[in-house]
Amino acid sequence: MISLCSLGALAGVAALALVFIYLLKNGFSSLNLGIFINSFNALDPAKDGLKNEIVGSLVLIGIACAIGLPAGILGGIYQVETKGPFASTIRFLTDVLNSIPSIVIGIFVYALVVIPVTDYARAHNLSNIQGYSALAGGIALGILMIPTVMKTTEEMLRLMPVSLREGSLALGATRARTMFSIVLPAAKSGIITGIMLAIARIAGETAPLIFTAFGNNLFSTKLMQPISSLPLSIYKNIMEPTTGDDSAKAYAGALILILLLLVMSLLTRMATRRSLMEEK
Repeated sequence: MISLCSLGALAGVAALALVFIYLLKNGFSSLNLGIFINSFNALDPAKDGLKNEIVGSLVLIGIACAIGLPAGILGGIYQVETKGPFASTIRFLTDVLNSIPSIVIGIFVYALVVIPVTDYARAHNLSNIQGYSALAGGIALGILMIPTVMKTTEEMLRLMPVSLREGSLALGATRARTMFSIVLPAAKSGIITGIMLAIARIAGETAPLIFTAFGNNLFSTKLMQPISSLPLSIYKNIMEPTTGDDSAKAYAGALILILLLLVMSLLTRMATRRSLMEEK
């Protein structure tokens, strides 16, 4: 059984390694300083970079985290601390939301945010506000984050020893103080892992952004304006390339996206490990 488990783990790592090697083979030659500091340049493809897309992806991830993390963590705490039919219903709906295709979330946010904002801007002649926007894209990605963070938070909190709660309550702490000062910090390593999984999922989403963020060739960080992102750029350049440089740019964008997630994961792990060492 140990051998079979080892083979299963090796198969997963091998698949990841093959993907990474493929991207290195096709995209590493396009990586240079210019691709990080230059924006879209239709007149000179040699100076065409991915600055817009990198900054746009970071903006969208930031908005999604501001929406999805509080809702997911608080929802996980609620499911642990509350019993009854309503809590069971929330848990079931969380599982359903986790299985909904991302394109459906994109259409939902399109109907909920993009269309009303577009109609409002047209009715009041507001040229600086558009329905397709970074905010709409962030909302869609934030909704996708919630079930993963909520489920991970719930499972990690349930793994914590009951003695932690009992000891804190015996000293006179309230249930809220016990949760936020004792139990939640003890489970933060596992919760952060779930958060990184959620970020990794939304960072590569393209379908919901087509209906919400839409994309923008111009550099923009405004919340109420369309914004570009790495997944949208990869989709556009790999599906409808006008030159060979577009395909190379798509592979370079995919490689940058993986490296960005790798750096974020490493920094998070280092910060978490340092915090645990200080506590010990």
